[in-house]
Amino acid sequence: MPSLAPHIPAVPGSGIRRIHEIAITLDDVIMLAVGEPDVTVAPHIAAAAKAAWDADETNYTANGGIPVLRAAIVDKLARVNDIHVDTERVWVTVGATQALHQAMVLTLAAGDEVLVPDPGYTTFTMNARMIDAVPVAYPLRADAGFMPDVAELDRLVTDRTRVLIVNSPSNPLGTIFPKALLEELLAFARRHDLWVISDEVYEYFSWGEPHVSIASLDTDDRVFSVFSLSKTYAMTGVRVGYIVIPPGLAATMRTVQEASISCVAEPDQFAGVAAITGDQSAVESAREHYRDNLAAATSLLDERGIRYLPPGGTFYLWVDVSHASDGDVATWAERFLLRERVAIAPGSAFGRSGEGWIRVSLAASKQTLLEGLSRLPRP
Repeated sequence: MPSLAPHIPAVPGSGIRRIHEIAITLDDVIMLAVGEPDVTVAPHIAAAAKAAWDADETNYTANGGIPVLRAAIVDKLARVNDIHVDTERVWVTVGATQALHQAMVLTLAAGDEVLVPDPGYTTFTMNARMIDAVPVAYPLRADAGFMPDVAELDRLVTDRTRVLIVNSPSNPLGTIFPKALLEELLAFARRHDLWVISDEVYEYFSWGEPHVSIASLDTDDRVFSVFSLSKTYAMTGVRVGYIVIPPGLAATMRTVQEASISCVAEPDQFAGVAAITGDQSAVESAREHYRDNLAAATSLLDERGIRYLPPGGTFYLWVDVSHASDGDVATWAERFLLRERVAIAPGSAFGRSGEGWIRVSLAASKQTLLEGLSRLPRP
């Protein structure tokens, strides 16, 4: 049997998925491990997808997406994100996952280094390894509020560093980077002539500090911005995201898009149009649901004396279980699942700096969430 490409075995597995796959084999599990919205898709979005199927709108589209969707995204970017671009800089993708992969394919060659947050979303490291690039973790530490230290980033740069990944609002931490920090990160990227890939999937869920898109501060066209409809509109399985590319790359993007996906499914794109341009009350309702769950969850943890990071956004809660996990939170999370029937994501699945912590999804009924959290051991 022929061998696989030699760099493929270095692609790490997902510690989140490991917990999930164990959980689905068990009965009566409280599922708080996966970032799956527990609200339903708005009826007008589903109706738009159904109408496209009924009208046989099931053909190839332009690589970048149907014009009406790209135009809707351009308008939304200007209105919500203060990012002002033309249509050729907006490309519809198979969720944010493909957009992140595409950005890294465009900017990294084999052996190049990419600075990834630690703790950070698992796909950042997985994507880098998939294309034979080298992920270099920049630690986000509890004593610094899990915010990046630009001086430390400076020390991590080598002559192979090409990209900085920024994730705000952060999955798994829930942190939101203030504008001043984003400006520092851009200055750092400029100083070392790096690309910036900005993951803004949770842009609509902020609880205090307002979300700022780093591209709105970019003055020399080095930012790739990645967005998704999955979490905002409860469309995780529909797989519609988009990437905003720097100017001058449209011809290149057309080629790589054709070679990777050709285009996103046409009915899904019409669902995207309805989501972005239609009634937003379901988004606000979801925000209030997650905000209410957050308040209830933190109140319970406070009562039980369990430390957590107050989140600035997303629908996650980063909880300290180091008093119980004995230096191996991944093993502890599996034992906790088997014993207590509660699935949570071990912090070490997001990087070494996540040891001793867990990520809890707030996307559940309040009763389910509080029951799961009540089973966590007290310090």
